[in-house]
Amino acid sequence: MVCWVGSARAGQDAVSRVPAGSGPTARGAVDNGLGAGPACETQVMASRFLTLADVMEVLNISSAQAYALVRSGELPAIQVGGRGQWRVEATVLEEYIQRQYAQTRARIDAGTLDERA
Repeated sequence: MVCWVGSARAGQDAVSRVPAGSGPTARGAVDNGLGAGPACETQVMASRFLTLADVMEVLNISSAQAYALVRSGELPAIQVGGRGQWRVEATVLEEYIQRQYAQTRARIDAGTLDERA
C-alpha cells in the first residue's frame, strides 16, 4: 500500500509517495481519499533549512537576538536568494542547542553560573 502525505510545515506544497510502514513516521490512521487508510502512517518531511523566524520560535528569542547569533558566527547560517534571506540548517541549530547545554553544565560545575560566559 502507498500513502500520499504532505509536509509537516504549513505553507509548503511538498507531497511524497511512501510505502506504508517505511521511514520515520508519526503513527495514525489517515483517510485522505487516495486509498490511504488505517494501514498507512503519516510520514513527516522535515525541512533541512530553517528561517530565522523558525529559529526565533525554537529558541524563544527576539529577531534581534537571532540576527546577532548569526552575524557573530555563533550560529552558523547561509544567505540564499536575491534578497539574501538567512537560513540555518536544522542539524546546526540542534548542535548549537547541545553546545549551550554543555556550556551551561560546565558553568554549573565550575560554580560560575551567574557569570556571563
